[in-house]
Amino acid sequence: MASVHESLYFNPMMTNGVVHANVFGIKDWVTPYKISVLALLYDMTTSKIALPERRRLNKLILPLQQGPDLTLGQFLKTVEDCCPQTAYAVKLRLREMADGELKDMEYFFSTLPTPFTAFDSEAYKTSVVGLFMRHMLLAYNKLSFSQVYKLYKSLQQYYHSHYAKPTDRQVDLPALVADDSDMDLTSTEDTVGDRIDKEELDTPLHESELRNDDAPSRGPLSQKQAEYFLARQAYLLKNDENKALKPAALQDELNNMLKFNPDFAEAHYLNYLNSMRVQDIFISTHSLLHYFDRLILSGSEGKSNGDEGYGRSLRYAALNLASLHCRFGHYQQAELALQEAIRIAQESNDHVCLQHCLSWLYTLEQMKGSDSSVLTEDSVKMAAHFCLPYLASLGIQSLVQQGAIQGKTAHELMDALKDTDILHWKHSLSELIEISLAQTTSIWRMYGKSTMALQQAQLLLNMSSLEPVNFGVQQNNTEAFAVALCHLAELHAEQGLYGAVSEILLHLKEQFPPHTQHAKLWMLCDLKIQFERHMNEGKYHLAEPQVAAIAALNKTEGLYRKAQVLKALNRTTEAYGILQRLQVHCEKSKCTEMIIRVMLSTAELHWESSGFSTALPFLLQALALARQHHLQALASETILHLAFTQLMLGVPQQALSVLHEAMEPILAHGAVMDKGRALLLTARCQMAVAGFRPNGQGHAALGLAVQTLDEAAAYFSMLNCKERLRDVHYLQAQLHRSLGQTSQCNKCAMLFRLLDQELQSPAAPVSMRL
Repeated sequence: MASVHESLYFNPMMTNGVVHANVFGIKDWVTPYKISVLALLYDMTTSKIALPERRRLNKLILPLQQGPDLTLGQFLKTVEDCCPQTAYAVKLRLREMADGELKDMEYFFSTLPTPFTAFDSEAYKTSVVGLFMRHMLLAYNKLSFSQVYKLYKSLQQYYHSHYAKPTDRQVDLPALVADDSDMDLTSTEDTVGDRIDKEELDTPLHESELRNDDAPSRGPLSQKQAEYFLARQAYLLKNDENKALKPAALQDELNNMLKFNPDFAEAHYLNYLNSMRVQDIFISTHSLLHYFDRLILSGSEGKSNGDEGYGRSLRYAALNLASLHCRFGHYQQAELALQEAIRIAQESNDHVCLQHCLSWLYTLEQMKGSDSSVLTEDSVKMAAHFCLPYLASLGIQSLVQQGAIQGKTAHELMDALKDTDILHWKHSLSELIEISLAQTTSIWRMYGKSTMALQQAQLLLNMSSLEPVNFGVQQNNTEAFAVALCHLAELHAEQGLYGAVSEILLHLKEQFPPHTQHAKLWMLCDLKIQFERHMNEGKYHLAEPQVAAIAALNKTEGLYRKAQVLKALNRTTEAYGILQRLQVHCEKSKCTEMIIRVMLSTAELHWESSGFSTALPFLLQALALARQHHLQALASETILHLAFTQLMLGVPQQALSVLHEAMEPILAHGAVMDKGRALLLTARCQMAVAGFRPNGQGHAALGLAVQTLDEAAAYFSMLNCKERLRDVHYLQAQLHRSLGQTSQCNKCAMLFRLLDQELQSPAAPVSMRL
């Protein structure tokens, strides 16, 4: 590490990071901030600093040189975090100049240890530090006397504004900007009038709710400062959006940058990314078109069928426009833009662009609800032919997702994902590795294997990223991480661990603020967890308001929850109508999981009217679908419903034998609520079977039912499910009375009475509810 950082001083090959004098229509300025950086470099080259602190300071050099100007407070805090002793020395040196006279600043520049004045300087003449110090010294020597005086006054304001009151600082800021207006390093002529005319002509390109018109206008940035700022913000938006500037602040910075250079293409693209954060379709489209317009104008001249020039920009502009419309759900406009991109790519014989178009084509078909498996298979084959591993892996992952929906077995899907994982690790495609792990988590969860889903989610969260981590960013704000954390929250909620759920959701809210694109994932997850908790606790008046919020994020889930609430409130007719509409919708969209849930809810409605025999066709059809698509969790729940129906039809022995088939997967992978319901149903079947046996065997069966009810009560207590506990205590009292255990019977009767008084609601017949 030491050799890398020391190369900032000694290695003559590392000259790309230096701030050059050439600019892109924006002129360099001598600022008090750069004098502060010079003071830091002066102290680093003349004083002895411990090796760990020197390493930390070396890491700061490029960000301080290339980044935008900082206030004195920000600058000193940044240096103090690395080396408090150096920060104090820099502060003293700046105070000597600010509280002294003009000759003190002159003396500072005359004593700079550069290769021009000291041959034994640590700053090599072609290193990053050496070139920066030479550049600043030459720029300072080029200033006229009046410009030097204004620089000195600006330095005084820069230093004293740090200690002034906030009101004073706001008043002094425009004056500081005005004083800097004459410090042009490239010319000694006064060009203030020209700049004013340019500012009047180059009005801000975008007027938006993100724009803060009251913010003071700053001066322009140098080329390297602008490039560093854009690269940093783009990287942060991709990898850790929380550390990037807020949307409004970033919009102000970009508007200020485009004010001085409207043709800066990269600034338009970052503006596009920033607008996408707040779902602003107008500005995002506007900025994307401006980006490609500027890219074409600034690029080298080329034919439309060449690999360079405006032809390439045009086809990728159409492709990006198609992806933008897909993001906002404008499928018709996306299809038109995609057709345009395909046409231009075919004319140019650009196979890579055509492959990207094909990938977006099958993605668009999936978003529209059409079968795109043929297109996806063609995309994978062509991507492999043209050696495009990223697109090939994306295609395979899409096929795996479609296969899971169509009912492929788990081993087939896992084999396909294993092949893609080999490709990912071979080419270090860390983003696709994360997606693969998140997809595996979702598949195991869909199949009802909660333990495997938990393992895959933990594997993703504890995986070290292969992406080179810059700016101190850890890659944990991608969609894959959001999906994994949401699965973790739901798995913990199923086990009644609501304290852990709160911590996971708090982390999700911090990592994915409400304005970010993946925030809807945790919002829906949070609402579903709250809804299930209220329903388990019998608080239907609290669950009902959650329905509208869930429907706003997912209409299908919202309708299903609404039917559940109506069923719990005994509004059977309304619930039945919603379930019928929902089933028709799900059959069109081929949402098998929801179809099975709707059938189970419909069967429960038939129970309430004592139509147990009419509920059997729904349950048998649901069981066939669940087994066909290998949905073990839903199959087990369906078996519970079948066993309850058989119990009500008077065949408890058959119900008990059916229950044994579902008991193992439920106890291994099921939710706490499902475990409690299964054990409660088992105890009721055991009680019913005991009635047909002789006294000796009957008493043994009843004793076994007591133990089963104790286990069920423990599970319901974990969820604070008082209605279910009331049912359990009622059955326990009956059992103890039949066994002649008076004290236990009285205890259970007392618990039942306390819960009945607390709930203050008539208990549903135990025999009519699973």
